[in-house]
Amino acid sequence: MAQAVLISDEYRRMQQALHENPDYGSASVHYAPLVAGVARRHQAREILDYGAGKGRLAGELEWLLPWPVSVRRYDPGVPEWSAPPQPCDFVTCIDVLEHIEPDLLDNVLDDLRRVTRRIGFFTVHTGPAVKVLPDGRNAHLIQEPARWWLPRFLDRFDLEEYSGLANGFSVVVRARDAAPAS
Repeated sequence: MAQAVLISDEYRRMQQALHENPDYGSASVHYAPLVAGVARRHQAREILDYGAGKGRLAGELEWLLPWPVSVRRYDPGVPEWSAPPQPCDFVTCIDVLEHIEPDLLDNVLDDLRRVTRRIGFFTVHTGPAVKVLPDGRNAHLIQEPARWWLPRFLDRFDLEEYSGLANGFSVVVRARDAAPAS
């Protein structure tokens, strides 16, 4: 079966250019303590960082977790991490979904469902970004409240936890066929 389109070629080029900015794609550092907490609860040994940006989550988790964790990275805006990822027990998607092209959001959410074998930790920023795309659009292509996002997650996952954040929210979700955490 062919892989669904997750990003247009034009938008991939824009994202690659944005990733040249050292501050773009670094939000995972701020969320690493929350990710570590979820990883502890679920005894995660392997994590897929979906939309990895600068890939800094792995380094943060090295000192936050009492055991080694293998972190795989996927980001279509970073050529060396752009290959379609394999499923993983624990998937993070931090400050990514609001950047997705609106007409491809369902494809990306379906891909998140595909790669999440057990648990997902996802954050969504619900307001405008500081950064602007080269074509003049705000870098947050989707600026919708949690009540808009949650049904889209609930169509694909079971919700374990919801937390409001200053500029959005985070969810911990479970794959539908995964056993609940003990």
